[in-house]
Amino acid sequence: MFSDCNQSQSSSPRLPESRLEKLDRLKRVWPDLDLHVDFERLADEIEPSVAPGRSSKSTKMGRPGYPIVLMLKMVILQQLYNLSDEEIEFQCLDRLTFQRFLGLHFEQNIPDAKTLWSFKEKLNKHHLGETLFRQFEQQLHQKGYIPRGGQLVDATLIPVPIQRNSKVENKQIKQGRIPDHWSKNKRCQKDTDARWTKKNNQSYYGYKESVNADKKYKLIRKVHISTASEHDSQHAEFLIDPRNTSRNWFADSAYTGEPIETLLGKAKMRPRIQRKGTKGKPLSTCQKRRNHTLSKSRCRVEHVFAGFKSMGGKMLRTIGLSRAKLQLNLKSTTYNMLRLCSLKRVGTLPF
Repeated sequence: MFSDCNQSQSSSPRLPESRLEKLDRLKRVWPDLDLHVDFERLADEIEPSVAPGRSSKSTKMGRPGYPIVLMLKMVILQQLYNLSDEEIEFQCLDRLTFQRFLGLHFEQNIPDAKTLWSFKEKLNKHHLGETLFRQFEQQLHQKGYIPRGGQLVDATLIPVPIQRNSKVENKQIKQGRIPDHWSKNKRCQKDTDARWTKKNNQSYYGYKESVNADKKYKLIRKVHISTASEHDSQHAEFLIDPRNTSRNWFADSAYTGEPIETLLGKAKMRPRIQRKGTKGKPLSTCQKRRNHTLSKSRCRVEHVFAGFKSMGGKMLRTIGLSRAKLQLNLKSTTYNMLRLCSLKRVGTLPF
């Protein structure tokens, strides 16, 4: 009887899993991104600015330009892993998963590091980081993922390489001047926009990104980028989203103060801001209980910044505020893409 059972099982052997099927199963991000994100539509949105007069599938005489959608996907890959231009070129040449995501065969050419840098400079020149962020938000809206449940507001510091300047040079930079003795090449390597700030008695150098994420889906809805020295509360006016189905505006104690209360009142928002004790005037038991209750909702915004860290960290290699804005808008867009794939994977319906 046992031999008959074994024979029936062996009569219908399970087919071995192919390499590509195994890759799709182990690393779902690539097929999910192609399934849920309309990259062609995003490419069409930026094409008139980065390649005027040329279709993304142009076949003119001479060496044809690389498709816009290919360049855009490479930029998204950079954000996913926080790779330099040289490293993304190598990885796209070497890794099968990257090549499949880009829609390339092994023998096909890819844009080199200088070509990719030139493409991003065009994105920066025409402020297309914000355009891509807004365009993908339209895709989210059309899929039914509108802002719901309340608004989660917070800021995170974005570090950049520290500049080793003298005291005299730093003084001139703060006055909006560039030291005269700097050569042209040196100026290209110096970030005169980044600033120092302190948080929890620790110094940081770089920029600051403030976000407004909806409470239900944890998708980023508003972004504002500045130097690190600006206080979080200065970004409040840029982080109000009237489209959210809830008027609750959750934030930590950095956003306390009468000016913000007035601002939220004019926007008809309900401030859900955690209170902060001061010297000689600690928080009451009731205020502590209120903070604890609000923190259960407010803490969800920290998951957004944790998502940034999982994408190779927040460190920027760019120089200047305008390029930082481009990179951080692209990173926020990439985060929303991954978040959409995650919501679809677990079956979260947009209603």
